[in-house]
Amino acid sequence: MSGRLALRRGVVVSAQPLEVEVAGERRRAWADRRLLGEMREGDEVVVNVAALDLGLGSGGFDVVHLNLTRGLDGGAPGDEHVMKLNYTSLQHPVEPIEIDGDVRSTHPKAFRVLVLPLHGHLAPAAWAVDQARPGLEVGYVQTGGGALPGSLSRNVRELRERGLLADHITAAPAYGGEREALSTIGALDAGRALGWDAAIVGPGPGIIGSGTEYGHGGIAALESAHAALALKLPTLVSPRLSCADPRERHLHLSHHTYTLLELLLAPVEVAVPEGDLEGVAEARGYLESAAAEGGHTLQSSPVDLEAYAASGLPTTTMGRPLSEDPLFFAAPLGAGRLLAG
Repeated sequence: MSGRLALRRGVVVSAQPLEVEVAGERRRAWADRRLLGEMREGDEVVVNVAALDLGLGSGGFDVVHLNLTRGLDGGAPGDEHVMKLNYTSLQHPVEPIEIDGDVRSTHPKAFRVLVLPLHGHLAPAAWAVDQARPGLEVGYVQTGGGALPGSLSRNVRELRERGLLADHITAAPAYGGEREALSTIGALDAGRALGWDAAIVGPGPGIIGSGTEYGHGGIAALESAHAALALKLPTLVSPRLSCADPRERHLHLSHHTYTLLELLLAPVEVAVPEGDLEGVAEARGYLESAAAEGGHTLQSSPVDLEAYAASGLPTTTMGRPLSEDPLFFAAPLGAGRLLAG
């Protein structure tokens, strides 16, 4: 039956990196240790094999659903009383940041918000902010549209370790960040109370999509932008650009961004990278058309691709290196510089 969980029993044969043997086959796996606890060699587990069996690029591994050996006792009870992943078998209590008081009355600080189209923009955007204004307190709000577990992203861990992100809030339906919010607007409102200077909002790793105008994870950016605009926060969009994507709908200006700019109920600023990059003129032309229809403002920004390439942060997208698709990375680099002011 379509839609049923593809669950199989397996045995952990390697804890780091995590690999599980299923029906005699050694398979890559991932476990959300914050929910499930430690994984050790020899543990009997139940894994969801759907993504690996389908050959998904960004989700090409099995996901541990349950550790039968050591995961049935659960954690110690706390004071949390609000559920995330509610009414699923993975529902768990969290302490939502929205109950910490009325932040609008206690901390009226306004800051700029950068809305990302996908997770691949996070590292270059955060790096560019730090290059422009070192020490700026920038928080990351993880939304739906991509991977939901806050612990999955290697980029977030590295950016936090390097001090390029000051905080990490997962907004429902995302979960498992350093702080939990029940909505994107609640997460942004809380960011002001925490003293952030700016916020970057976007989905976790990977992105869902059906190839249609509205059926994709990039639509999450619409909710994120509207949340920022509802709080009367200056809102900036990092456009999804590419000079090498083999899919026509993502070449130059992705339909994800074009659709976002068409659907927005109020104007935003859109970052446009400066420079003589391949495809940038075509991308600007599409952006100008979309911006004119929605009353949006294009903001040009210089980018330093060479310095970012030497930063040690991720420089590939969908298997393409920065040298092959510099326009993809130039967009968030320019947006990050603008976010810094």
